[in-house]
Amino acid sequence: MSERKALRRRAWRTVAVAVGTWIAAAVTTATPEAGPVAVGLGLAAAAVGAVFVRFRHPVLLVATVALACAAATGGTVAALAPTRQAVADLEVNGGRHLRVTATVTGHVSGSADGGAWFDATVTSVSAGQITVRGVIPARIGVDAEERERLSAAGQGSEVVVSGRAIPADPAERAILVLRADDVEHAPPPRGVWAAFEDLRDGLVASTRGLPQPGAGLIPGLAVGDTSSLDPVTETAMKASSLSHLTAVSGANCALAVGTAFALLAACGARRWVRVTGALLVLAGFVVLVTPEPSVVRAAAMSAIGILALGFGRPTVGIAVLAAAVTALLIADPWLCRSLGFALSTAATAALLVLARPLADGLGRWMPRPLALALAVPTSAQLVCGPLIVLIDPHVPLLGIAANLLADPAAAPATIAGALACVAPFPWLRDGLTALAWIPAAWIAGVAHTTASSTAQNLPWPDGLPGAALLAVVGAAIAVAVTRPRRVPRLTALATLVVAILVGAAGGTSTIRTVAGPLTVPTTWQVAMCDVGQGDATLWRSGDAVALVDTGPEPEPLAACLQTFGIDRLDLVVLTHFDKDHVGGSAAIIGKADAVVHGPTGEAADQRLLDRFRTGGARVIAATIGMTGQVGDTRWQALGPLPGTEPGNDASVAIDVTGTGFPRTVMLGDLGAEPQAALLRRVDVPRVEIVKVSHHGSADQDPALYERLHADLGLIGVGAGNTYGHPTEHLLDILRANGTVAARTDTDGILAVWRGDEGKLTLWRQRAP
Repeated sequence: MSERKALRRRAWRTVAVAVGTWIAAAVTTATPEAGPVAVGLGLAAAAVGAVFVRFRHPVLLVATVALACAAATGGTVAALAPTRQAVADLEVNGGRHLRVTATVTGHVSGSADGGAWFDATVTSVSAGQITVRGVIPARIGVDAEERERLSAAGQGSEVVVSGRAIPADPAERAILVLRADDVEHAPPPRGVWAAFEDLRDGLVASTRGLPQPGAGLIPGLAVGDTSSLDPVTETAMKASSLSHLTAVSGANCALAVGTAFALLAACGARRWVRVTGALLVLAGFVVLVTPEPSVVRAAAMSAIGILALGFGRPTVGIAVLAAAVTALLIADPWLCRSLGFALSTAATAALLVLARPLADGLGRWMPRPLALALAVPTSAQLVCGPLIVLIDPHVPLLGIAANLLADPAAAPATIAGALACVAPFPWLRDGLTALAWIPAAWIAGVAHTTASSTAQNLPWPDGLPGAALLAVVGAAIAVAVTRPRRVPRLTALATLVVAILVGAAGGTSTIRTVAGPLTVPTTWQVAMCDVGQGDATLWRSGDAVALVDTGPEPEPLAACLQTFGIDRLDLVVLTHFDKDHVGGSAAIIGKADAVVHGPTGEAADQRLLDRFRTGGARVIAATIGMTGQVGDTRWQALGPLPGTEPGNDASVAIDVTGTGFPRTVMLGDLGAEPQAALLRRVDVPRVEIVKVSHHGSADQDPALYERLHADLGLIGVGAGNTYGHPTEHLLDILRANGTVAARTDTDGILAVWRGDEGKLTLWRQRAP
């Protein structure tokens, strides 16, 4: 037992080496001249090593090794400097047209604009008569029009593309970042790469006959392939803190290596044969799932563990992790800037160091098995939370519960999916895939249920201050649960901090989920969300709710819907496809029954509609005169006018009427000319509410507002906008017709309803 404790104590020396190497990698990758830094670190390592030979102190040994590893990372960076300079000499930052021959080394991942990006190793890059050859790390993107020509390409494909360079960040590994506008040659992979591609494709094809969303989740659980995962489920997995299940981790590597060991042991193979076979299987598995940062980290740990087993040496998990991180940072110092690598390392360290003490602490109040099951996701969330909040300023309050429910299903889904991937017979593959679907569907159900809960995401300060604050909170929770005896005052302080935190979080969640809907009048019929410089207007009849436009960003719209207690929309109208009217669509994809839209102009418009379809909505193009029902109200499309080019002037104008409902017209972003054309073509009614066009711009037709003669004008406009909206010209038009102006920049959320006496009542979130 004492030897084991001593081994664990010595293991922390490797952690110091890994931390030093990580710091050195961050410094040298950000330094224009890494060579002198590497030489300086090497000389320092030699000097400290000489002192160690004289005094034999363990601290000096650790410092020597750490400095030597730091020098090695600097050497790796410096070795690529000539190639980086050669590419820079092509004046790629000046926008010259380049022709590139490259090998695809990562997933071809779709981008928001319909194009795709992938990592590659460039062997030659040409600008006119000048050609640079070598091993050049690169990141290549293609636009939506050229993506189809990449459909056959995969990891290992030799592609030839041409386009213009984007200035590369010197701190990133990619020496060349290219936006390609022409894909000259993109064949499918060959040889061993083709074999692995066929395995992945076979698994994806085997899931196509199974119900979604569980079917699309199977390849992600088994081999990290999320290409068939629908966007709604992918978003739900991220929101519910379950996205790690679709990223290959140490558990997947352990499964592959353990299976190889077991089979070779059953065949009576010697130890060195088992070790060699396991390493070969591990290498093949990395190629199968593609070498993403988290995969590389898990594989490096597995390889070190296998070699230690082969040499009969005892291992400590944290030492294996530190050794793997050190080796990988020497080989690829730019991994220190990869969030995926950092999250993978942090989560593994949490499981190795924090999970058991947390389980011991939780075991005071619950059965030991439950305490251990709860400690695993809790430790990972406490350690990874500060990193995640840097990219998403929210804390997933239900993430631990979601993991507790989903994790038991992850192992059977992963095992069955992995076996299906390598199954030699189609009938066997399909049977194993069907078995994997059952737990995968459960995981998807947990993700959707958690993500749809209004109590899931607690807003948190963003940036480094938010990360630091969350780190302090996480440390306080860990101390309060583990209750170390040596520092009773620290334990008491941490317990107080946690009590305050629980009270504040509980109060905030109550305000957001329970009291939030109580802050707005329950009798509202028409409402306008405060979404900044954009439009998002609601109307309600009974339990049926419609939304017209989504604003520019999903977060303000999601907050508004939560305030009104809305989790389902019977109708969504996208008047046109400018970002300030459709940019918030991500907040409602999967929550809409029907989507009526204006004319599409770009490929991105159609892709957005496809996302709504994938989320289960019926998608219908608006035509003038089209009608429909929302509860007891009836709506009619007053536009778009025939022959109008997509954009503001082709906005879908909506007229809403119903018994007891204040007649409302919403004008989208129509300008003065289409407003006048609408007045000539349509019998425009007199209304009680008008949603003012184009955020109150000066491009308005006074005659239309005179005909509408509304009692109330709602203006969706952002505070401090640079357009001068709403303009005095528009406000003068409203005054001339006796129309009261209500605007979101000064009033916040607006709600309107017809009272018992038939009079309109306006509620403002902020008093004027």
